[in-house]
Amino acid sequence: MEMRIDFHTHILPLDLPDLTGKFGQGRWPVLEQKCSCGADIMVSGELFRKVTDQVWDAKKRIQDMVAEGVDMQVLSPVPVTFSYWAPIEQALYISQFQNDFIAKTVNKHPDRFIGLGTVPLQDLKVAIDEMKRCKFELGLAGIEIGTNVNGENLDAPEFIEFFQMAEKWNIPLFIHPWETMAKDRTERNNFMYTIAMPSETALAAASLVWSGVMEKFPDLKICFAHGGGSFPYILPRMDQGWEVWPDLRKTSMPPSHYAHKFYFDSLNYDSRNIQYLIDCFGYKNVLMGSDYPFLLREIPPGKVIDDTLKLSDEVKANLLGRNALRFLNLE
Repeated sequence: MEMRIDFHTHILPLDLPDLTGKFGQGRWPVLEQKCSCGADIMVSGELFRKVTDQVWDAKKRIQDMVAEGVDMQVLSPVPVTFSYWAPIEQALYISQFQNDFIAKTVNKHPDRFIGLGTVPLQDLKVAIDEMKRCKFELGLAGIEIGTNVNGENLDAPEFIEFFQMAEKWNIPLFIHPWETMAKDRTERNNFMYTIAMPSETALAAASLVWSGVMEKFPDLKICFAHGGGSFPYILPRMDQGWEVWPDLRKTSMPPSHYAHKFYFDSLNYDSRNIQYLIDCFGYKNVLMGSDYPFLLREIPPGKVIDDTLKLSDEVKANLLGRNALRFLNLE
């Protein structure tokens, strides 16, 4: 039977230190446990998100995996912990704390978990050093980064060396929305999650294809969360812009040429959207991902792929597991 690998899951250590107390006031996420089965993530004294014990308890995660037919999870940090706003020594501390925790969890359950680390992108030398440690010392399979760094899009010149080294070391990057655009207009109705995150992801992907980053680093492996957000659907409009504004071109080919190098998780909830991703980018560039263990996750993981009736068994096997192993260099 083919493996089912959930590429998009998040984990947070229960003993995450209270860095507000350690370093002084700041926007540090604090985990306040309310009971054995749940906790509140607090930021600046306000509730950011309620979480269940699945966010830190590996045994609970494995129980859910067995119940839902998932063989392995790819563990990545919760984006609120990226902390790109913080002084670099402090941001490195929380990055390394999480990276060590994820590596220990993977080492304890190597048949169940694959790990992704995180790095403090506000300082490129430190970020590159920690990326190197994640791969060559901790044995993590890739790095999760945010869609922007303190308001700077990922095509900013200061990030070029980071992408260069990720390509050189063959380290896959998982790009997840955080610090989304239009925050003042998306506070109500949780539009930050349903509208702003997909738009933020589209801007990150657009920045990388329009700027020439993907042309400069053709072997760079990048996967976008949430099916790429709105990016797949606005890509034809970007190509049209590239055609009609030759003075703005920074690449030799239109954006869609470079977008075909991207990978996307499958978290878009609709089999028609899955089919569109496959039609646009190929079935080998879509990885099953659920956003476990949060409220917006897909239950059971891979349901939308299973419900896409026109897919052959071979294609489904790639979507549900093989593609994740290939992306993470773990075939």
